[in-house]
Amino acid sequence: MPQWSDYSTGERIKILRGREIRQADLAEMTGLSVVTIQKAEQDKALSLPTLLAVADALSVDTSVILGQQAPRRAMEQGDRMMVRDLSRAVHDTAAGLLPADAEAAPLEELRATTDRCWSLYWRGRYIEAGAVIAPFLTAAAARLHEQAAGEQAEALGVLSDAYRLAGYVANLMGARDLAYAAIGHAQTTAERAADAMRVALVGSGRAWVYLRDARLPEALELAEKAASDIEPQFSRATPEELTAYGSHVNFAAVVASRMGDKERAADFLSQSHATGARMGREVRAHGTLFGPVSATTQAVGIKVALGETGKALDLINSIHDVSDLTEAARNRYAMDKALAQADARQFEASLDTLEETLRASPDWARHQTLPGVIVAKVGRASTAQLRRVSELIGVSPGGQGFLPATARTAL
Repeated sequence: MPQWSDYSTGERIKILRGREIRQADLAEMTGLSVVTIQKAEQDKALSLPTLLAVADALSVDTSVILGQQAPRRAMEQGDRMMVRDLSRAVHDTAAGLLPADAEAAPLEELRATTDRCWSLYWRGRYIEAGAVIAPFLTAAAARLHEQAAGEQAEALGVLSDAYRLAGYVANLMGARDLAYAAIGHAQTTAERAADAMRVALVGSGRAWVYLRDARLPEALELAEKAASDIEPQFSRATPEELTAYGSHVNFAAVVASRMGDKERAADFLSQSHATGARMGREVRAHGTLFGPVSATTQAVGIKVALGETGKALDLINSIHDVSDLTEAARNRYAMDKALAQADARQFEASLDTLEETLRASPDWARHQTLPGVIVAKVGRASTAQLRRVSELIGVSPGGQGFLPATARTAL
């Protein structure tokens, strides 16, 4: 399977253009002639102005077209446009640059938009969430601008939520620089609002960015501090406070497990399970969901990361109903389950679990890297099911090589 750099420049343009954009469409988008686009895709001619125009129209960096950097797997034209629009909204609002026609939405409307964005996010509809967050940031920034001095705390809180959402979507899309910027602005606005809960939530969000950037010690320090800062007194804690605390200690357990620290992971898991048991049910609050089912399903992935496959399978056997979880949480649990099955050499069961999830939630799945890891663990067995699952996630049966979603029809 060829790597991204193995394709010619013309082939890379054709792949990035994909099925939804014809050569004539790209010509119109760039202001170039169809002949110029054809020559570029045939590797006959590609001037610097043409390169810059094509890169801008396809919402990619020139380094991606030149093969110096691979695009994120399965990121399509619409995805790239969303990330670009989100990036502009994050940076412009942080610099105080608002469109002339920007309208300050009422705080009640902004709170409702926050809930809508979290709903989209936890249903795995990341592209749609990002598309809503961009104008949401502008409306929230305009609201803050119009608030009188001394009456800005609530508007700052909403703006912090919008930045945190932007950071989460960017992190999932692999736009790491944007994720860092957005989560940084979320922290600044939360601190200006003097909202301890939001500051802790942002701290946990930054820890997640660190985790995906392989900055594990820093991620663990942040996650542990965020949980400690909002640890409630169980006898008087509200369900919302327990939700925030439980999700924080659970994430700290995740980070500890990635570092191979079994003792700290076990300690955090114990706190997570105790919090879930105290709650007795799943509760949505502060942009997350937590409860006894969340604590148990997330523990599966932690046990897998620690190499405790038997314990992970025991937990899986104890879980009978995950309907109270969000769609994204159910899908992530399914991936952890498939990974545990693969580690236990239950290859057929692992592929069954993986294929069922990929087919049920294709939009969610195409932004995940774990399916490729699972296929690689299953191996290169020449089975129809392995080939079928590999086709769904765009990798070769052994989990090797780069295969963009559009490559099969573009080349």
